[in-house]
Amino acid sequence: MQILDGKALSKKIEEQVTADSKKLKQETGRVPGLAVILVGNDPASQAYVGMKKKACDRAHFYSVTHEMPEDISQDAIEKTIEMMNDNPNIDGILIQLPLPSQIDTTRLLELVAPNKDVDGFHPYNVGRLTTGLDGFVPCTPLGVMRLLEEYDIDVQGKNAVVVGASNIVGKPMASLLLNANATVEVTHIYTDDLKKHTLNADIVLVGAGVIDLITKDMVKKGAVIIDIGINRASNGKLVGDVDFENVAPKSSYITPVPGGVGPMTIAMLLSNTLKAAQSHA
Repeated sequence: MQILDGKALSKKIEEQVTADSKKLKQETGRVPGLAVILVGNDPASQAYVGMKKKACDRAHFYSVTHEMPEDISQDAIEKTIEMMNDNPNIDGILIQLPLPSQIDTTRLLELVAPNKDVDGFHPYNVGRLTTGLDGFVPCTPLGVMRLLEEYDIDVQGKNAVVVGASNIVGKPMASLLLNANATVEVTHIYTDDLKKHTLNADIVLVGAGVIDLITKDMVKKGAVIIDIGINRASNGKLVGDVDFENVAPKSSYITPVPGGVGPMTIAMLLSNTLKAAQSHA
């Protein structure tokens, strides 16, 4: 069993992004710019935005956070997005999810200029991903693919089961795996007998937000386990969706939580923002 160390790989990617960012500035005078919209006081969202800001600082990016109250109007956020779409110093726009119930999230995601959509949530980029064309890919599944690549885990011809069908993780994860010639099954809350599906998988990728959803009797010996979940246990500890202690001995490779997929998400955000800046230079 080998641990897939996302923390070490994310550091390596960040160093490369920083070097490429400096080169871009020397050659064009352009500094990659990321703008974040943060609505309300959700502690998890604030923590994520804080981590993204620190990563931007380390990579010498320009970054700005638009903090807005919980009761903000749809119109006010739309005006801010339009302003950032028109701002030549901003290469990437990120809307921190989830948003309050009075906000039409879909409309906001569609309003972000596709060439600044570094989260890969705009239908234009979703369509390009699905059809195997270049575009912006959601950072978490992109980070998973980069982690698999780093450890020479070839997904071609493998049976991959994605647990969770969200637009942010599950669906784009399935598209990336399909594009890499894996045989893909997507399971979700309505799937009957999850174990039946995961037991046949060479690679299990789980992002359902349920502590210990995947137990050792649900995976075959030698499977690759990618835990995308992040949950806070009753004792305050951060844990994933996989019963790590008992599943790890059966696996060939496994991601820890924390320190696996999480750091890769932020590394890919930096990478996507640099890509946007290079295309705007």
